Amino acid sequence: MRRFAVLLALVACLAGHAALAGEPVGSKQIGIPDPAGERPLQARLWYPAGTSGPLTSIGGREGSFPGIEVVENAPPAAGSHPLVLLSHGFGGNWRNLNWLASELAGRGYVVAAPDHPGTTTFDKRPEQAARLWERPHDLSRVLDAVSTDPGLAGPIEAGRIAAIGHSLGGWTVMALAGGRYDASRLPAICSPAPLCEALTAVGLRDGGTDPARLGADLRDARIGAVVSLDLGPALGFTPQSLAAVRIPVLVFAAGTPVPGIAALKQDSDYLVSALPQATTRYLPIPDATHFSFMQLCLPEAAAAIENIAPGESFVCRDGGTRDRTALHRQIADEILAFLARVQPSR
Repeated sequence: MRRFAVLLALVACLAGHAALAGEPVGSKQIGIPDPAGERPLQARLWYPAGTSGPLTSIGGREGSFPGIEVVENAPPAAGSHPLVLLSHGFGGNWRNLNWLASELAGRGYVVAAPDHPGTTTFDKRPEQAARLWERPHDLSRVLDAVSTDPGLAGPIEAGRIAAIGHSLGGWTVMALAGGRYDASRLPAICSPAPLCEALTAVGLRDGGTDPARLGADLRDARIGAVVSLDLGPALGFTPQSLAAVRIPVLVFAAGTPVPGIAALKQDSDYLVSALPQATTRYLPIPDATHFSFMQLCLPEAAAAIENIAPGESFVCRDGGTRDRTALHRQIADEILAFLARVQPSR
């Protein structure tokens, strides 16, 4: 668990991606207070910019690895826009899906991604990590903030709001879609050890969670579509709740396994088997690994990982002959086509 957190932190700092779309992308960091003082949020926004420059690189490492070029704190472009909420995986942060956020913003979307307290690279408090039900609430709070303050990224089209999540973020968006979780459905025995550690860290083993809060209806009716990127752990979602999901769902699965990750192809397989067939699209990608959905790793990043954790530069490896840029292109095209189909512009 600790090694994966270190690797995710390193990849978050070392990797970047060139913007895939041509329109100027604005970006800003915002804070969302918690009246109770327990769970303030930091979130990154990307949006169509009302000006074309100057450009700033975000999400990379200066001097070695490129990030995404944005117009930092730009005024938003005129008009209303659809909104996509992004949720990172365990030990990750908003930089992991920076490439996808930039692509979506360049195509007219407002994108918002919080760092989930307790499960992010920079905040690993166990007491927050075990409050897994707060992750969907985080996205709802970001939605509240962005939709009620058009000065942040412009007006939001209420009928075109979607959520996308990677790994534990996929779990998060499925809970927002109406999936209800019962940790007792997970196998009594798990292996290998890193998988067990990951499940324990988020309170899903050894009685570390509150079953009533975890199994509550966490759905947000404002969200009209969700996309899961190699989600996990999914087996605890009750089949009854998944069968009752009434919004379109796009499920990606990595076809090349990575040892010790709490997200397996069987999680995505199970999800698709229980969701309504008419509103669900399943897209396994044979030559993708769990980490293919994250930002690019350049050759220097793999070498740096080997220096810290020998033998674990697999976080920068994909599962076939295509490079990660090509995989990202396929993933982005599929997401854009899915959203255009299920939430068309008016």
